[in-house]
Amino acid sequence: MPHSLRSDARDNRERILAVARTTFAEQGLDVAMREIARRAEVGPATLYRHFPTKEALVTEVFTEQMAACTAIVDEGLADPDPWRGFCRMIERVCELHARDRGFSAAFVSAFPHAIDFAADRERALGKVAELARRAKAGGKLRPDFVLDDLIMVLMANGGIRTTSPAAAAAASRRFAALLIQGMRTEPAIPPPPPAVRLPMAVVT
Repeated sequence: MPHSLRSDARDNRERILAVARTTFAEQGLDVAMREIARRAEVGPATLYRHFPTKEALVTEVFTEQMAACTAIVDEGLADPDPWRGFCRMIERVCELHARDRGFSAAFVSAFPHAIDFAADRERALGKVAELARRAKAGGKLRPDFVLDDLIMVLMANGGIRTTSPAAAAAASRRFAALLIQGMRTEPAIPPPPPAVRLPMAVVT
């Protein structure tokens, strides 16, 4: 019985985090805790037992987001083909960033002192720099690539606006493919993913 209870509690916590991640990305950080509990199909008491405050819940979602980014970079470094690892890293980070829909920026703005992630960010950037160095050494990544280029990529990718998370992910994949073509030392042979119809209102 104790094992079953622990399992149920773990399932509830994971479901709350999954719902919170999606809801914060869709509606921003102002969404009520009761709404998150309703969507997660748990009672408010269960939600508050796992996360006593909204700040605690938002911080945990952000921490998971940072961990996911770090895992993507680590997998890129582990790839025996540095160029393939670099491309896969760009693709996956862009898609994760597109699904984020401004959540990370909103978190940092709303809770600037909730967590000190500067050291984690610097470690991740150091790993990206090492991956880029290997891809350059392999002759596939253009030699003038710098980390500021990646930051610019993420800033541009974050500006993608679509009607749904799925469309945002699809547009981000095409965006990443076009960028990767521009980062190659040689023209890319495979075509990028299909174009995604985007709302013209954002242009004006």
